[in-house]
Amino acid sequence: MSDEFSVESVYAELLGRAPENKMEPRLAPLFRAMDVLGEPNKAFPIVHVTGTNGKTSTARMIEAGLRAHGLSTGRYTSPHLSKVTERISIDGAPVSDETFVRIWDEIRPYLQIVDKELVAEGQPRLTYFECLTILGFAIFADQPVDVAVIEVGLGGITDATNVGDGQVSVVTPISLDHTDLLGDTTEDIAYEKAGIIKPGGFLVSAAQPVDAAQVLLDKAREVGVPYRFEGVEFGVEARSVAVGGQLVDIRGLAGRYTDLLIPLHGAHQAENAAVAVAALEAFFGGGDRELNTDLLRDAFATVTSPGRLEVVRTAPTIIVDAGHNPDGVRVSAEAILESFTFSKLVVVLGVLKEKDAEAILRQLKESLGDLAEEFCFTQSESPRAVPAAELAELAVDLGFGEENIHIAERLDDAIEWAVERAEANDDLAGGVLITGSITVVAEARVLLGKAGA
Repeated sequence: MSDEFSVESVYAELLGRAPENKMEPRLAPLFRAMDVLGEPNKAFPIVHVTGTNGKTSTARMIEAGLRAHGLSTGRYTSPHLSKVTERISIDGAPVSDETFVRIWDEIRPYLQIVDKELVAEGQPRLTYFECLTILGFAIFADQPVDVAVIEVGLGGITDATNVGDGQVSVVTPISLDHTDLLGDTTEDIAYEKAGIIKPGGFLVSAAQPVDAAQVLLDKAREVGVPYRFEGVEFGVEARSVAVGGQLVDIRGLAGRYTDLLIPLHGAHQAENAAVAVAALEAFFGGGDRELNTDLLRDAFATVTSPGRLEVVRTAPTIIVDAGHNPDGVRVSAEAILESFTFSKLVVVLGVLKEKDAEAILRQLKESLGDLAEEFCFTQSESPRAVPAAELAELAVDLGFGEENIHIAERLDDAIEWAVERAEANDDLAGGVLITGSITVVAEARVLLGKAGA
């Protein structure tokens, strides 16, 4: 490992750049960086994943399927929960500290060249996310991996990851999120996300709102690529709740795959699995080659999705879930009602300022109904966190009873209070849901001894 750098020092240097929520709508500096680095973006085939919800879970499923078929993989996802190296995974595990630091040490002088050119043109230096994306491509090229699963950071057209051309472009469900940057209709958002569909590729899409589906369809036809949509050419045929997850039957593009154990909760995760299956079929055989069912079963049985309806403690059961937009909250609530037998649920909620807190609160109230009797509003350590008192005030305005609301600015105090309230349930069937921002979920996992991904 370099004497000059450590993971912590590299991360600190990255944080000194424009932050993650200030991504620049540009690609030219990324292509310039790829050029000076010898085009690592062209060193391996790519499965490119965009969408509003389910991107990371779907990427993990696709990666597991690729590995089960004997390929070495890179996976680039965001954000991280505990440590920045989680974003850049090799063969299913976060990149080693040594490799992370070594490759940064090697590419840093070249990125400084690009920085100087940008400053001379009156533009901001490469941002935090742009640098991480470049580092991810460089690490995958250095390994080298057989294939990389790359998750978009935001949108698609000008997202930093779009310097890579997907052999398969995957679009998970589109809904309203980041409306200030992507547009305030699902049609507008789909237009941004359709930017990853490239000539020579293959579009695999989850079921979408009609306007969004039309945008994706038009883009696929424009660039001349095959397209397949969930609910039309593939989908979930059957599913049933099982211990620790669910059993799913999937109709793919080329075959049927039955009794797939997916150790994740909710209909949305079964749908993510169907999208992953179609993406794998598209990657291996253009949608015409059936996968080995035994390999697929083995792959999906190993899938995890930290921070997504993850049980981190029992007695009482504590679930953490990064339901950071209304649609995410809705599908998570449906999964909780289906998969758990709580008689009472205490909700701990923290939200970031760029999110629609009012819509998230409305969705929680509507989806969980009488099951969620008490709410504790809190905040993460992020400077972008909405103050807990403001969330509580908004909840009161929306009709949450004041007698059922508690405020705890510190997350550890919020968790302690929620556990006490859940344990006060006479029939011992109380649970705790910690949700909202990914930063709240990440900090809760650390406090509850579940660091790592």
